[in-house]
Amino acid sequence: MSAATHDAGAMARKKRRHRNERIAATALVLVVGACLFAFMRWNARDDAEFRKERMYIPGHTEITPEISLLREYLRIDTRAGKEIDGARFLIRALAQRGMTAELIESAPGRGNVYARIKGTRSGNGLLLLNHIDVVDPGATEWEEPPFSGNVRQNMLYGRGAQDMKSIGIAQLLAFIDVAREGRPPLHDLVFLATADEEQGGALGIQWLIEHRPDVLEGIQYALNEGGLNEMVAEKMNYFGIEVGAKQFAALTLEAPSAEHLQRARLALEPLFPGSDPDEIIPEVFRFLHDLAPTRIAYRDLLMDIRKTAAGGQFWRLPMSYREFAQDVAVMEAPRVENGRHLARIVLANIPGHDVEISIERVAAILRPLGVRIASSEQRDPPAVLSSPDTPLFRLIADTATAAYGSPSGTLLLFRSTSDSRFLRARGIVAYGILPFPTDFFQSQSIHGPNERIRLDYYESGVALTRRIIQAWAAGRA
Repeated sequence: MSAATHDAGAMARKKRRHRNERIAATALVLVVGACLFAFMRWNARDDAEFRKERMYIPGHTEITPEISLLREYLRIDTRAGKEIDGARFLIRALAQRGMTAELIESAPGRGNVYARIKGTRSGNGLLLLNHIDVVDPGATEWEEPPFSGNVRQNMLYGRGAQDMKSIGIAQLLAFIDVAREGRPPLHDLVFLATADEEQGGALGIQWLIEHRPDVLEGIQYALNEGGLNEMVAEKMNYFGIEVGAKQFAALTLEAPSAEHLQRARLALEPLFPGSDPDEIIPEVFRFLHDLAPTRIAYRDLLMDIRKTAAGGQFWRLPMSYREFAQDVAVMEAPRVENGRHLARIVLANIPGHDVEISIERVAAILRPLGVRIASSEQRDPPAVLSSPDTPLFRLIADTATAAYGSPSGTLLLFRSTSDSRFLRARGIVAYGILPFPTDFFQSQSIHGPNERIRLDYYESGVALTRRIIQAWAAGRA
């Protein structure tokens, strides 16, 4: 082979190699580009779905009288100790609509509002219970001032928008509807707005029970906060009617050092949420059975919780389900105040399990460790559950299901409670409802920054409350 021929072949091979490299590079660019495009499309779709859940804003909502009334109420600072201005606002709202109400001061600045519509028959009355006070808005910056009542993107902002001034206004409007009906209800209807709920009720419902027993005279039923609704993509998935809660006690522990508190925490570990049930009471069985059809991963386990526990599968449930069947203790992080080493512990017992026994057990565990119970901030009365087998429960469930197209059922609280606990201890059947659809993001604003309620959701909740109370007043429950 001549040198010229060799050179020509080498050049041809070099050209083919360069061409192949260009083709490979082009292909790589196309593949990477396709992957990037697909990722961006997927990410955009995922982000769009997230924004749809979080930020869906319906069309323009007119500022109705119902919305205006709530805005005025939200603009009043009613933090604990300052309820009196909120109480006077409610009394004015009733007076402007031809009704009289009594301002009851449990202490200076602590206002409670009481109004009653007499029924044609004695006994079996219904109490519409709400609280005026709100938690402190905190130092976290709000997107809208916490006492502004501003509307932005169809959301009404303000401390109390969810907990629970919106429910209070819904009850107020339903109460006024009955008064304007022109004929008395079958049984007494009472509107009661109280102080001090967020700090335990000592100057609110508890004070009224002790000093003004006439307020609850003839009352058989109560409607209060405490319900919980589940929303999936703008649709109500479950309307939960609260029938009870655990019995709580909040204690402060004191020790000589942080190390003593750490040893106490380890010693108390058997009281912390575990993997086995203490007792599955009938109400818990029914609640989880009612809830099961709305679940995917845990439907079969929840449908028959006793069978699940007997089969050794109870541990497979998340803690949020297991705690309904357990007496538990939660210990907060230790702190130092004025040189004292302290820690807070909250006990939550199944209804029927006396929390005083749990307190004695805690004290016995701590005593050898040199740790003592320094104070008790909360000691609830024995937990009593309200039966769901009543005409009023069925009326609430049927009305909510018709309004929202969702199943309605029982609800038990396992990490919170309400003033209903004091009523149930006196034999009053109390139900808690959240009449408004509320998505996850709005529910997370309760006791946090940017508390808000969507205007169309609020309107639908007002309408639902009115329908329930009108039906009850007419004797259909």
